[in-house]
Order: sequence, then structure tokens, then C-alpha cells
Amino acid sequence: MLNKLFGSLINPITGLLEKAIPDRDKRNKLAHEIATMAEKQAHAIALAQIEVNKIEAQSPSFFKSSWRPFIGWVCGIAFAYHFVLQPFLIFGLTVYGIQIPSLPVFDMSTLMTVLGGLLGLGTLRTYEKSKGLTR
Repeated sequence: MLNKLFGSLINPITGLLEKAIPDRDKRNKLAHEIATMAEKQAHAIALAQIEVNKIEAQSPSFFKSSWRPFIGWVCGIAFAYHFVLQPFLIFGLTVYGIQIPSLPVFDMSTLMTVLGGLLGLGTLRTYEKSKGLTR
């Protein structure tokens, strides 16, 4: 989505370059630099965030260093409840003839997005593996 947005912003600029810079090589070089500028900025932001994450994780303060594990535990518990505990609970109570009210249902699409990000189940993990950056 961001690539589409950046493309819609960059394409008019490269069209202007054709009018302003007659030398084809210089024009292509400048167009390439403009096109990769957003990618370089996003990479720099990601590296800065990694450094912040390292500092937070080393903090002696419980609230600064433990919020990521807390989110992981919350997602794990919600996942276990939704896919393991709730079905067995409903089945077991139904077998014994116990009527129960409707149990709460989570918005699993949001939960799976957060959990997938925590587990690294996006394309970046695949990229790292393909480049041999991780085991």
C-alpha cells in the first residue's frame, strides 16, 4: 500500500525531471535516488526503533521492560482460550447437560495480527531466512 502511495507521489516528480534535466543519465540517477529515498527513510526508522527496543528491554523498571512479554502472554492466553479452552469447555458442559450462557468471543482478526507480528510471521521473517541472516 505504501509503495502504491509513494509511486503516485514519485511518478509526477520523475515526469518533471524529464523536462528539467536534459541529460538522460543524470535524470535516471536522480529518479532512482528519489524512488529509493522513502525506502531508505523507512529502513532508518526501523533501525532507530530497534535501538529503542533494546534500551527498553534492558531497563530495570518492570513497566518499561515487561510490556512486550505482557502483550505476548495476553495474546497467548486469548489464543489458548479461543481455540482450546472454550471448545472443550462448551463440549464438556454440553455432555453433562449443563446449559451455559453465550461465552465471550474475541475479534480474532485483530488478535492474530498482533500475535503474528510478535511471532515474526510476516514476510520479513521469510526474507531474513532466505538471506541467511537467522538460523
